[in-house]
Amino acid sequence: MEWFTASGYWLSRLFLTRALAAIYLVGFVSAALQFRALIGERGMLPVPQYVAYVPPRRAPSVFQFHYSDRFFAAWAWTGALLSAAVVAGAADAVPLGAAMAMWAALWVLYLSIVNVGQTWYSFGWESLLLEAGFLAVFLGNARTDPPVLTLWLMRWLLFRVEFGAGLIKLRGDPCWRDLTCLYYHHETQPMPGPLSWFFHRLPRPLHRVETAANHVAQLVVPFGLFTPQPVASVAAGLIICTQLWLVASGNFSWLNWLTIVLALSAVDGTALAELLGLPRHAPAAPAPIWFEVLVLAAAVLVVVLSWWPVRNLLSARQRMNMSFNAFHLVNTYGAFGSINRSRYEVVVEGTDEEGLTEDTVWKEYGFRGKPGDPRRLPRQFAPYHLRLDWLMWFAGISPGYAREWFGPFVERLLTADPATLRLLRHNPFPTAPPTHVRARLYLYRFTTWRELRETGCWWHRTLVREYLPPARLARP
Repeated sequence: MEWFTASGYWLSRLFLTRALAAIYLVGFVSAALQFRALIGERGMLPVPQYVAYVPPRRAPSVFQFHYSDRFFAAWAWTGALLSAAVVAGAADAVPLGAAMAMWAALWVLYLSIVNVGQTWYSFGWESLLLEAGFLAVFLGNARTDPPVLTLWLMRWLLFRVEFGAGLIKLRGDPCWRDLTCLYYHHETQPMPGPLSWFFHRLPRPLHRVETAANHVAQLVVPFGLFTPQPVASVAAGLIICTQLWLVASGNFSWLNWLTIVLALSAVDGTALAELLGLPRHAPAAPAPIWFEVLVLAAAVLVVVLSWWPVRNLLSARQRMNMSFNAFHLVNTYGAFGSINRSRYEVVVEGTDEEGLTEDTVWKEYGFRGKPGDPRRLPRQFAPYHLRLDWLMWFAGISPGYAREWFGPFVERLLTADPATLRLLRHNPFPTAPPTHVRARLYLYRFTTWRELRETGCWWHRTLVREYLPPARLARP
């Protein structure tokens, strides 16, 4: 079928697949380095307990049939090695069928992790990575030109990401409609980055321009993805620019980077090659019939499964970041339907004193990404995902978000669990575990220019109340 492939998108596919594999690599490395404390055999939410009451049909995963920390580590590092191989070009150096098998293996490997990850893997970008990875199975490799249908399915995924996020904002917090949400967002977002303080201190009229531009980028521009070139490339370029703005202003794991990768599906590869001064690419061999059949079947599957997210987009009760099936295919997306006006942080402290008095010295635990020490400038971690730090932000919003894992977290601090302490930046008790641990809730705000000059502090914090009273291990 002559219409089946688009030779002009060879470079777009090359960048897309290599970048997508790089994000897979980050996801697998993140899982391998953090799982023991979070979902390991002695973790806060152990996988063996989870699979004991959740059947495979609800959470298909290899770990439904066998779990050990050693097996999980091998599984995650296998995914990391396979991802690295694809980044290096392995999928383009093998026959088409082998390349598809490599992408399918990445999808299966990561799906098994997400489906037992529980609260720690409840973020929309997990489903987004799985859905993009599934579509990559049908993008082909260097031995065939990119299938038109798969490129359109990638654009449809990008459209749902952007348009869904735009709709959830208009239907949600009134500050999106009166253009004032960015008066607060840079300060109250889950994990600020090193430039967030400066973004927050931009003039308020510019914040209103930011908000209006966000509406245009998410509610108008996505329709351009389905138009002829060069308009589709311009639409993709605008989305990429807005995502880079978000990358600079905060830490949102790989959400922004993956959105940029998806936008490459709408970029005219021929024009991009001319821009980069690359020679014209000769069309590849015709796609084999079996590959065409598989791509058509995948397209039909996506069309059928699109009924649920489309219905959700049109609903006045739109839900964001929801999967309608256990395989995380054709999901609905969205972000920040509501904006916090104030930032509350849970500060965790410990002491090595046996008896508690008003003069007890409490020492603060330092987290890698979330705000703690007022003098510490927020760091850039994205696309790496600090799962504990993100959940601590939710804990500050409401104790209900932390009910299932915060108690086990404190218990592991009291036992100086090595896997848990590796998730932290600073352990104030390096030689022996504390006798007591407590948590207190603080109101955080960015300092003003004057306060920064006088104190050297990026944050100002005020004690609000006790979050968790001093706790110790039960005596035998």
